[in-house]
Amino acid sequence: MFAASSPLLEMPWLPVFIFFAEMVVVTLCTLRTIFISRGMRVLAPMLGFFEVTIWLFAIGEVMKNLNDIRCMLAFAGGFTLGNLLGILIEQSLALGSVVVRTITHKNAAELIAALRAASYGVTCLQGQGATGPVQVIFTIVARRQLPAVIEILKRFDPRVFYSVDALASCEAGVSPPPPPRLNILPSILLTPLRCVTRLLA
Repeated sequence: MFAASSPLLEMPWLPVFIFFAEMVVVTLCTLRTIFISRGMRVLAPMLGFFEVTIWLFAIGEVMKNLNDIRCMLAFAGGFTLGNLLGILIEQSLALGSVVVRTITHKNAAELIAALRAASYGVTCLQGQGATGPVQVIFTIVARRQLPAVIEILKRFDPRVFYSVDALASCEAGVSPPPPPRLNILPSILLTPLRCVTRLLA
C-alpha cells in the first residue's frame, strides 16, 4: 500500500497510520460479522477483502516496530474505536426486521386500530398475566420503522410493556411499503463520519 521508505510512514506519522488502519479493519470486521449473521452473501465477502488487505498493512508495520510503544498503543486504540464505530454504523443502517411484542391489561382495540391504520400487520392473542388477563399484540416491522411503532405504543399507553426481538427471516404478511433503498455502500462510507461527529459532540 505504501513503500517502506515513504516519508508518510516515517516517525511520527507511523502510529497515526497504524491507528486509523486498525480502526478501519475492526470496523469492517464488526460489520462483516453482522452482515454474515443477516445472510448478506455479497457484501460480507467484499468487506472481508478490504478488511484483510488493510490488516496486513497494519500488522506488518507493527511487527517491524515492536520496540515502539506508540505503535502498539495506536494498534490497540484503533482496535477499540473500530469496535465502537462498527456497532454505531450497524445501528445507523438499521438493517433487517424485528418482532415487536406488546402486552397490555387495557383493551387493545385502539392500539390495534392505530397500528393497522399505519399499515402494520398485527396479530393479537389473549393471555393470562401475573395479575389477570392480558392481550398480546405481535407486529413485524423493518428496524428503521421501529421508532414510529414505539411512538404509536407510547401514545396508546406511556407505560406499556413491549419487547423487541431480531428476526432472522420472514415471508408474506402485511407491512407498509418499504422506503426507496439507497445504495448501502455510500451509507457505510458516510456513516463513520456521522458517528465520529456524534462522539465528539
